[in-house]
Amino acid sequence: MFEAAAAHYEATGQRNFLEVATKSADLLVETFGPGKLEIPPGHPEIELGLVKLYRVTGDRRYLDLAQYFVELRGNPTADRPQLWGEYSQDHKPIREQDEAVGHSVRAMYYYAGVADVAALTGDESLIAAVDRLWDNVAGRKTYVTGGVGAKGQGEAFGKDFELPNRTAYCETCANLATCYWNHRMFLVHGDAKFIDVLERAAYNGVVSGVSLDGREFFYPNPLASRGDYARSKWFDCSCCPTNLCRFIPSVPGYTYAVCDDGLYVNLYVQGTADLEVRGKKVRIEQRTQYPWDGQIQITATPQTAGDRFSLFVRIPGWARGRAWPTELYRYLDDSKERATLAVNGEPLAIEPAKGYAVIDRAWQAGDTVALKLPMPVRRVVADERVAADRGRVALISGPIVFCVEGVDVEGGKARELVLPDAAPLATEFRGDLLGGVRVIAGTSADGKPFTAIPYPAWAHRGKGEMAVWLRRGAE
Repeated sequence: MFEAAAAHYEATGQRNFLEVATKSADLLVETFGPGKLEIPPGHPEIELGLVKLYRVTGDRRYLDLAQYFVELRGNPTADRPQLWGEYSQDHKPIREQDEAVGHSVRAMYYYAGVADVAALTGDESLIAAVDRLWDNVAGRKTYVTGGVGAKGQGEAFGKDFELPNRTAYCETCANLATCYWNHRMFLVHGDAKFIDVLERAAYNGVVSGVSLDGREFFYPNPLASRGDYARSKWFDCSCCPTNLCRFIPSVPGYTYAVCDDGLYVNLYVQGTADLEVRGKKVRIEQRTQYPWDGQIQITATPQTAGDRFSLFVRIPGWARGRAWPTELYRYLDDSKERATLAVNGEPLAIEPAKGYAVIDRAWQAGDTVALKLPMPVRRVVADERVAADRGRVALISGPIVFCVEGVDVEGGKARELVLPDAAPLATEFRGDLLGGVRVIAGTSADGKPFTAIPYPAWAHRGKGEMAVWLRRGAE
């Protein structure tokens, strides 16, 4: 409710909903805190809402209460002498944590709240804590689809490198919360690696949670299936469908960001945005068919001709030879194709700083940046410590992870398909399939043709086997 009230106020300027939210928040401030009721929230979402209210009202009490809740976990009190344990991230104080444990959705929301508080207070010890936790999650506990949460029992993280595929939980809410957390980490550090994770999760682990017609949903999002799994019309606990409903309209807020000396282009989405840099308006227009195509045209129109600012254009890690920001996943093969950049037709050398090409200039109306991101099919392998993926390969093109369904391989045995390392793979856009998707065509080790489709588009053609990680064959 707090986040909705803040969004409503920012969109309309009307205070009626905001006043309802602040009245509720005032009651929390009166009730919880040192010398009052000393119990943290069960599901750590209130911190995000309190921070949103602080940002639109400037009332420091809301930020202080969010910080209090963040720091209370792991510290017993008279009102809660027995800690709730790892399930609730209430096993250690946040500054002592270095491994993601317990309920994955709660963890992602908690870490997002910690990042918010750290950014707004400048608390370096909190920043160090969420950095350690990010290293653990991104380096040891995230699926190639960007999903998190390996275990259905407790909807929890597993041990380091415990990433089973068929029984992967990867709750849609956890994958969404990964986006929330990584966006906040980007706001703290200005590093594109966090947007790389956000993008992978959003395009794969999140949108897989809703069917193409928007009427059926996944709660868990496994990476393999025996043919016994399908989307549902609804759930008794409806957090995932409703969370999708708030995430999808919020994507513009992740697409761009503004700093003191310029603006960031984080995601590539066709459309127009009106932003403000140094108190002056700038209109940014994108033209692209991304993620099916890597051609992106960005047109900048400043309020006043000659306004100078920096445009930070994200060069995704996957376009710079990095399959993933950590060593958890790597490309099996090399690609000689490189990203290219030009301004008004004049080529620019790409020398990324924290993953961004920085274009600093006095902008004129209609100045156009042309970015080309190569999207060949790439084979990806996992760290050998991920037992479930050992001897297997995943197929990725651009930000999209692909999978093979039984309907697209002779005999329907997608999980038994063996892909030789040297087998050629070709891509094409199929407008007649699944509403229009890019597909990968190849031949298995036994000479059978197969087609791989984008992972989020699976489970739309009846029940059948599915596999993201394919068995590797000899060259």
